[in-house]
Parts: sequence; structure tokens; C-alpha cells
Amino acid sequence: MEIKNIKINSYGILKEKEINLKNNINIIYGKNESGKSTLLNFIKNIFYGISKNKNGKEISDYEKYTPWEGENFSGKIKYQLNNGDEFEVYRDLHKKNPKIFNENLEDISDKFKIDKKDGNQFFTEQTGVNEQTYISTIMSAQKEVILDKSSQNELVQRIANLGNTGDEALSFQRVLDRLNKRQLEEVGTNRTQDRPINILQKRKNELDVALKTEKDFLEGKENLQEEKSMIMKNLEQEKNKNNLIREIEKIIKEKNIELEKNNLKIKIKNDNEEKIKKIKDEKNNLNNNLQNLQNKLENKNKIKDEIKNSKKEKSIFLIIFILIIILNIFNYIFNPIKILKYILLIFIPFEFLIYFLINKNKKIKIKNEVEKEEENIKKEITGFNSQINLLETEIQKLQDEIQLEKEKIINKIEIKKQELKNKYYYLNKYNTSENKFNINKDDINENNMNNNKYFFNNEINSNDYNELFLIEDESKIEEELEKSNKKIMELNLELNHIQYDEKNILEKTEEIISLKEEKEDVDEKLSLLEEKNKYFQITKELIEKAYKKMKNNVTPKFTQNLSNIAQKISNGKYKKVSINQEKGLVVETENGEYIPVGILSTGTIDQLYLSLRLSMLDEISKEKMPIILDEAFAYYDDERLRNILLFLSNECKDHQVILFTCHYREREILEKEKIDYNWVEL
Repeated sequence: MEIKNIKINSYGILKEKEINLKNNINIIYGKNESGKSTLLNFIKNIFYGISKNKNGKEISDYEKYTPWEGENFSGKIKYQLNNGDEFEVYRDLHKKNPKIFNENLEDISDKFKIDKKDGNQFFTEQTGVNEQTYISTIMSAQKEVILDKSSQNELVQRIANLGNTGDEALSFQRVLDRLNKRQLEEVGTNRTQDRPINILQKRKNELDVALKTEKDFLEGKENLQEEKSMIMKNLEQEKNKNNLIREIEKIIKEKNIELEKNNLKIKIKNDNEEKIKKIKDEKNNLNNNLQNLQNKLENKNKIKDEIKNSKKEKSIFLIIFILIIILNIFNYIFNPIKILKYILLIFIPFEFLIYFLINKNKKIKIKNEVEKEEENIKKEITGFNSQINLLETEIQKLQDEIQLEKEKIINKIEIKKQELKNKYYYLNKYNTSENKFNINKDDINENNMNNNKYFFNNEINSNDYNELFLIEDESKIEEELEKSNKKIMELNLELNHIQYDEKNILEKTEEIISLKEEKEDVDEKLSLLEEKNKYFQITKELIEKAYKKMKNNVTPKFTQNLSNIAQKISNGKYKKVSINQEKGLVVETENGEYIPVGILSTGTIDQLYLSLRLSMLDEISKEKMPIILDEAFAYYDDERLRNILLFLSNECKDHQVILFTCHYREREILEKEKIDYNWVEL
């Protein structure tokens, strides 16, 4: 791969800058603070984008390089891959994704994968090099080299990491240590106490103990539900019975009202019967009187004869007559007065006449009285007979009406009772709507009733119900209603107790459900931890296998290549370089001794570090990636600088070399050695 052109619109201190590069050694010269490191980062940001995250720095690259005056924060790079395809990538650094054009200037940005976090992955797809690898191998930024031992050891460690794992910031042993630490912190072991797996296992044991009684509790809950269901069923039946009693009470009252109305006619009938009785009694008395009178009439002649033949009357009349005769004789003889004689004589015929008249008048009077009394009695008897006939007719009419009305009332009541029987039979048996089985009263007649067309004759679900229909007395039905109300109250109390227990059970159920859910959650978390622990183990095993494979396959080849490069750039001083997990980078001295790089000079360490980078170039990508070095030779003496420039010129012809420097030493050596180069001055 070759970078051909760099165009910067505005990026940090660089503005309106265009740089052309060649496929050989490119020297980009600039004094300190002229923008060399800025250009180095611009190249990286065009290919991989600019981060707004600090990533451990004091300020992010986005904040660091964004122009202060609002210039066009953008630029582009033109480059060519090994197969000859040319591309231009333009990036507005305020935006996540760039625009990629092919050699025909066609926008092919959508041909590459878009990552939500890092944006368009065109450069990684084209070269196979991600940003971290690019920073670790291809690009070497300016370093602040501190000459104390700890800084040297850090540099050596980074070299060792790069050789062992392919990442200068990634140590195999540190990876294992971190994995072990994470495994311990995030999972734990059987020997730990307060780690997640220990806490979860302890809680699981507690939950197992708490849930042991669940079976007994659930059985108690089922029994309570059955008891509640039975009470509710009995309560519903008792309420139905209560309603039935009330309806029967209503029917009885209605019947009594109707019968009371009918009783008025009965009273009238009874009154009439009483009148007839009285009239008959009076009639009997009259008949008796009439009989007596008739007896008198029959004895009339006897009375006359008694009058004629009455000895007493005759004796009295005879005595009186004799006395009168004697008196007249005496008067006639001894009375000197003649007139008196004649008066007494005249009085005798009058006496007979008076006697006759008195006797006759008495007979007539008796006869008239008897006849008149007989006539009155007959009239009264006739009147009484008329009244009796009229009352008897009225009584018969009332009797018919009473009987008919009574039959209607009875039929009506029986219909309503049967309706109730049908209604409550189906209501209790099938929980059917109350109005579904009402009978149409207009269709009821005696024949239908006899034929049971409208009556089901079904038994109500208990004998108590049937007995209720036999009650006719209001006081008795009131007693039944009072019993039913009392039973309903008792059932409601029982239901309240059940519901109270149910509430407690519900709370307990919720607690059990919560415990079960928590146990499921704990089991799931334990499973996840065990799975996570398994992944930790597998990861460590894979890392160890990969490390062994690298040591057995990659590392020997890598160390051989590293040794060749180190020998060339050190002018044969260091012939063999290897990676040691314990000591890091180890070199063989001229006398055959192996020593850690950490005890060497900074310049030597820089040489070996560069050797390590160069040894990896052909391993990281299918493309011949550029070598970009920023002030990498600051601690090189002239001899070391000459050796590295000769190496880059002779051994790295397939790689474009871009060197950033603030010195003229590189230019002088290249010209002295007659090495072709491209000079760019910022």
C-alpha cells in the first residue's frame, strides 16, 4: 500500500496543507511544534476516524485537533493498494463516517461494513489492520524517553508483549492474571466466601429450606379453596332459598289478600244464611201460631157449643132470671106502685134480649179475631217464604261465585308456586337465569295444567325446598325466613373467616411466589456464573494453547526474523534476539551471553524496539503497509542512524517509508549514501 497524497483543510495547527508522497523514503521535516505529530494523527484519523473519548488522556483527539475558528475540520488522503486499485477517502471529522471514492470518483462508501461505534470499516476490510494494530506496528508516534530504569523496563515489557501476543500493550501473563482476577471477582470459587457464586449458593440453600414447606402449604391452600367453594355454594343455595321463601311469603300474602276479598262474599253469604235462619225461625213461630189458630177455628163449634151449653152461664142466667121473676112477683104483690110493677115486668124480655145479644156478640168477636189473625199469619208466612227464596237464590249465587273465585285463587297460587319450583330447580341445578323459565300465564288453562304441559314436576334440589311450598301460614313462613337469614349470616361469617385466612394465604402465596421467583433468579444467576466460569476456564485454556502454539510455531520464526533485523541494524553486534516470558526481550552478546534488554542503553532498546516492529510488518496484513516513524531516531548516534537508513532502503523496498524529523541528519546520510528520497518540509 502507498499513500500518494494528503490534503488537509483544517486539522489542529495545520491548515490548507497538501503533501505528495512517493513510494520510497519520504522525509517530512519540521521544527518542533510545526505539526509533525499532528500530521501523523491526521493520517490515522482519516483512516479510522477521530475519537471524542479521552481514553485515559487529559483531552480527546477531537477536542485537541478541532479548529478554534470554525474552519473546515476535514481533509482527504489518496492511496493505492498493492493490486493497483486507487482510492480517495474524504472525511468531515465532525461526522462519524467518511466518503470513499474509487479511481473513477464513484462513491463506494456503502460497499463496506458500518460499525455502530467506530463507523465505516473500509480501511480494516481493505488491509486487515485494525486501529490498535496500526498504532502498535505501522505508526510509531513520538515518545518521551525517560532514562530511568523503570521506563526502560516498561519499554522492554512492551517489546516482549508485542512479541508474545501481537500487541505491545497486551501481556500474556497479565491477560491470565486479569482473567484470574476477574474470575475471582465476578465468579469466585468453593474456597472463597464473599464472592458472587458463594453469596448465590448460600442464598440458594436458604431458599431451598424456606420452600421445603411449600407442598404442605399448597395442600392447605387447596383445602381452604375447597372449603371456600363449598361455603360459597351453600351460601348461594341459601340465598336462593331465602329468595324463594320471600317469594313464597309474597304468594301467601297475595293469596290471603285474595281470600280476604273472597271472604267478604262469604260473610255476605253467612249473613244471608243467618237471615234465612231467623226468617225460618219466625216462620216456624208463625206456623205454630197458625196451627194454634187453626186449632182454635177447628174448635170454633166446640166453643159455640161451650157457649150454648155452658152450665155456669146457664146457671147464672137462670139464677138471675129466677131472681128477676121473684123480684117481679114480690114487686107485683107487695109494691103499691104500679109503675114499678110494670117496669120490672117489661125488664124480663129485655133480659132475654140482652143475654142473647151478649152471647151473639161474643161469638162474632171471637170469629173475627180468629179469622183476622189467621189472615195476618198467612201474609207473614207468604212474606217470609219470599224472603227465604230470595236469600236462598242470593246465597246460591254467592256460593257459586265464592267457589269459582276460590278455585281461581288456588289455581293462580299453584301456578306461581310451580313457577317458583321450575325457576329454583333450574337456578340451583344449572345456574340458569331467573327469568328463563317463567311460564306464560295466558297459555295456562285447566287442561294444560292437568296434562302437565307447562309444569315440569321436577324435584327442587333439597326436601327443605319442597316443604316450603306446603307452608300456608304467614307466621310459619316468617319463621323459615328468620332461620334462612340466620343461616346466611352464619355462612357469611364463615366466608369472612375463610377470606381472612385466604388473605393470609395470599400473602404467604405471594411470599412463596417471590421466593420461587428469587430461587429461579438465583438458579439462573448461578447457571450464568457457572457458564461464565466455564468460559473463563475455556478462555484461559485457549489462551494457553494459543500462547504455546505461538511459542512453538510463530515465535521461533518471529524471533529469527527479529534477530536478522537486529543484527543488520546493529551492524552485527546483536546476532540473536528472543522473547522470554519472565525477562522479556533477551539478546545474545558477542561473547555468547544472554542478557535482558533492560540493562542496555536507551539507543539500543530503541533499535531493538524498531526491529520488533519491522519484523511484524509482513505478518499483520496482506498489504505491504507503510512504515511511519515520528522522531524514532532521537537517541541514535550517527552510526546507528546510518545503519537503520540503509536497512530501510535495502530491506524495506516493498514498503513506503515516512519519517518525521526535526533534524537534517537523515537527509545528509541519505544524500551521502546516494539513497533516493522525497523531501517534504512543513
